[in-house]
Amino acid sequence: MKKIVFLVLLSSVLAFHAQAQKFGYVDMEYITSKMPEYQKAVREMDQFSERWAKEIQEKFVEIDRLQRTYMAEEVLLTDELKRKRQNEIKEKELEAREYNDRVFGMDGMMFEKKKELMKPVMERVQRSLEKVCDQRRLDFLFDKSSGIVLVYTNPKHDYTDYVMEDLGIETKPAAAASAVPSDPTSTNPINQNSITKKPK
Repeated sequence: MKKIVFLVLLSSVLAFHAQAQKFGYVDMEYITSKMPEYQKAVREMDQFSERWAKEIQEKFVEIDRLQRTYMAEEVLLTDELKRKRQNEIKEKELEAREYNDRVFGMDGMMFEKKKELMKPVMERVQRSLEKVCDQRRLDFLFDKSSGIVLVYTNPKHDYTDYVMEDLGIETKPAAAASAVPSDPTSTNPINQNSITKKPK
């Protein structure tokens, strides 16, 4: 009986603390898609990736050429020349695999380049997230575009626009802006911020 009472009390305390905490979420994928510096970093990463992939492909094309040449000339070669050609091909294969691992492996050149290009952008986003959490008194802020499964999200807890505003990103959708009719006789123009900003 005492155990049941303890569990009920514990549940009540946890429920009370959960109610006292303020939660929110943002769509990081949407935010970064609107950041020119993020898109620039992605383009630069793609350029490095393509260049390195081309270099690796060229290495394997050369290996394939050496193998075909060896097979065509094998019957004319002495045992010593055969061994020499085979060793040359094996060395080239090992070199190509090692270079591939050095570029695209864990903690490889591509990983380091991504860190280098993305760090300033993500640090800026992080500062903005912390600022919004502080201003809105949030205890937890989730990223709805990450692997976290959110089966339901109330739009009033969406702080994406606040983060975008702090980053200086236009939050007004272009389609919505063009859909608003311009009435030159109107004396009370519509405040676009009131359309896109989610009430708190």
